[in-house]
Amino acid sequence: MTNMPKYTSTTNACKLCKPLGACLAFRGIEGTVPYLHGSQGCATYMRRYIISHFNEPIDIASSSLGEKNAIYGGSANLKQGLQNVTAKYRPRMVGIATTCLTETIGDDLNTILYEYRQEVPADQEMPVLVQVSTPSYSGTHMEGFHAAVASVVKTICRKSLANGRLNILPGFLSAADLRLLKEITGAFDIAATILPDISDTLDGPALDEYQLIPEGGTPLDEIRTMSGAKATIEFGDTLIEGATPGAFLKEAFEVKNFSLGLPIGVKATDRFMAILEELSGRDIPARYQGSRGRLIDSLVDGHKYVFGKRAVLYGEEDLVVGLAGFLAEIGVQPVLCASGGKSGRLQEAVAAVTDGLCEVAPETYEDCDFHEIGERAAELGPDLIIGHSKGYAVARKLEIPLIRVGFPIHDRIGGQRILHIGYEGAQQLFDLIVNAMIQVKQDASPVGYSYM
Repeated sequence: MTNMPKYTSTTNACKLCKPLGACLAFRGIEGTVPYLHGSQGCATYMRRYIISHFNEPIDIASSSLGEKNAIYGGSANLKQGLQNVTAKYRPRMVGIATTCLTETIGDDLNTILYEYRQEVPADQEMPVLVQVSTPSYSGTHMEGFHAAVASVVKTICRKSLANGRLNILPGFLSAADLRLLKEITGAFDIAATILPDISDTLDGPALDEYQLIPEGGTPLDEIRTMSGAKATIEFGDTLIEGATPGAFLKEAFEVKNFSLGLPIGVKATDRFMAILEELSGRDIPARYQGSRGRLIDSLVDGHKYVFGKRAVLYGEEDLVVGLAGFLAEIGVQPVLCASGGKSGRLQEAVAAVTDGLCEVAPETYEDCDFHEIGERAAELGPDLIIGHSKGYAVARKLEIPLIRVGFPIHDRIGGQRILHIGYEGAQQLFDLIVNAMIQVKQDASPVGYSYM
């Protein structure tokens, strides 16, 4: 089962808009300003939404189209906007994402940007311009995110000499996850290009003065030479085969590509570590052997509190797959796995990571909203819900705990610092789940207790 009964309208979407995902991806690239070719309202909404999760400022430029532009086109506004952004921000790159409006009226970005490049004086500095088509009606924020990354690689990467580096295309992970990725590759003594990298640009230190473009992000020079890497590791079980940046690098430059799911939980992290062992020629560093051992020990300690519990999962498809596999490992039955995405691969991916670990295959639904998730969850009677803040109303109605993961987290602080991947991420998630179950039992006790 992959689709719930459809309604005439979306009540509460389990997804975000496609250009928002593109803006997040562009934000993770050195010296880049995200730019929306559309109305000012789109940029304002996305800035507010992103800021609420990260508690960091983010500038998103806009063509600021109005009623007249909807009739006559937005070419003049786009060109003027690029001039203004270049003059004020001095960016190294501008990532231009389209919106519903400009796609609907048929603005031809290829032609407009070609004309713009011809019109800019030869002695005037011009940033790299990367464009991506992201009308919201054609997909989710994750599709916009992946499309932006693919466009960056195809636009910037050039044939280069072998450099012995490793490309990592992690998808949309938290800032904490990306910092851990860098620590892990460093421990294996592997020089890695992680694209994109929001670990500093959307989770930076307190500064005395506001930076128009924050430091950090994937260096453009590293992106240009991704063709010389010895391999690419691409996270994502539901990505479209042959249409990813890893597939492009393999076809165009013969860079070996490893495609695997998000390294959430023991099994998935073991697989990631095995690939790093193969590429580096080194054993797993002692620190991660220790982390794995402590994780296994804690799974034994807390197993009695979570075994047989039933969970509802929702969110971005690849995150749902990774979490489903992790829950199955620790003895929690994922009874419902839902996403607003519609890759057509979610059910197969969830079945693969839970095979042999669950007595009953999880119900899996694509292209659904929270009204549908809430109705089915009420029928299934789960013990907990796992996902981002938009599912709080469902958890509150069912009077069960919500374990907050992923994006967006708007009703708690520190969403950007939640660790999901690696042995350390599994440890933190496990502790959260176990303690939530202990608290439910503790609160329901007629006498209460302060000792397990």
